[in-house]
Amino acid sequence: MKIVLTGGGTAGHVTPNMALIPELKKEGYEITYIGSYNGIEKSLIESMGVEYHGISSGKLRRYFDVKNFTDPFKINHGCGQAYRLLKKIKPDVVFSKGGFVAVPVVLAARRRKIPIIIHESDMTPGLANKLCIPSAQKVCANFPETIKYLPSDKAVLTGTPIRKELFTGDREKARQMCGFNSEKPVILIMGGSLGAVAVNEAVRSCLDRLLPKFNIIHLCGKGKLDESFNGIEGYVQYEYIKEELKDLLALSDVLISRAGANAICEILALAKPNLLIPLPAASSRGDQILNAASFEKQGFSIVLKEEELDSDILTEKLDLLYNNRTEYINRMKENPAKDSTAIIIGLINEAVRSRS
Repeated sequence: MKIVLTGGGTAGHVTPNMALIPELKKEGYEITYIGSYNGIEKSLIESMGVEYHGISSGKLRRYFDVKNFTDPFKINHGCGQAYRLLKKIKPDVVFSKGGFVAVPVVLAARRRKIPIIIHESDMTPGLANKLCIPSAQKVCANFPETIKYLPSDKAVLTGTPIRKELFTGDREKARQMCGFNSEKPVILIMGGSLGAVAVNEAVRSCLDRLLPKFNIIHLCGKGKLDESFNGIEGYVQYEYIKEELKDLLALSDVLISRAGANAICEILALAKPNLLIPLPAASSRGDQILNAASFEKQGFSIVLKEEELDSDILTEKLDLLYNNRTEYINRMKENPAKDSTAIIIGLINEAVRSRS
């Protein structure tokens, strides 16, 4: 059996595929990944020993940009590339995690009459998935609220696959890596794979108030390191972490995170008290705001709007979160867990059987 996985642009469009890959291998699938030429997905997937092909990809924007005039040609070129790849690979099924690189792959798969399964992590489908849904056999949803936005004959509530290695972290290994000598509780800041300038600035502005109480691990994004903060005891910063993330998560007592659906589902699975700072509506389609609101309503998170973010309120919210951490941990542990990976593998197997 052969499967093509696709999705990219941010880590959130790749990590669920990474969670599926070990289980797909156990099922006997020959796996190929189609992504963008130089997106974050390329290094992440190739590190797992999966054959990778890059194609041309553009982005359809809801705002004016001169690239809106050239990107449709990139998408069209990508469709041709994807069609030729699928003709050569001859997969039995395509699984798409979304992002604009997935659009050419899904459209090409439809032309070749290959079954397609799509996964939507966010509360409402993004534009790329909206373009792909008519071609799909099934659409996997992460949130129950998403079902009403999907065709009733295609929608399946699956949740999001969680990478099993995240549960195998080594606290002591992380402590040595970070050079922490004290037993102070640890805050882990994750601004997403691209980093978060506003979060970075707010955290750094209140280090003098946080460091007496906490050790701090700051994942600040590519190109967003600030060398002037190097050497401060109890504070370490990294651009991006892959293999060691499980160890850093095991060591952390409190998380600050954006509210991308995959990230918060991993936080929920690990039952880590968390402060969510969603991307504001001005710089997104508002999906993270909806994700964060859902988690806050269920008692899993404290939410802080980026527009309200400053050093005083950040310090106040972190103190509140840490002092009430046991309540948040208990609520998250009470959440009924889905075996999302098994459900999605079942849909993939069903799609392969239906084709044969």
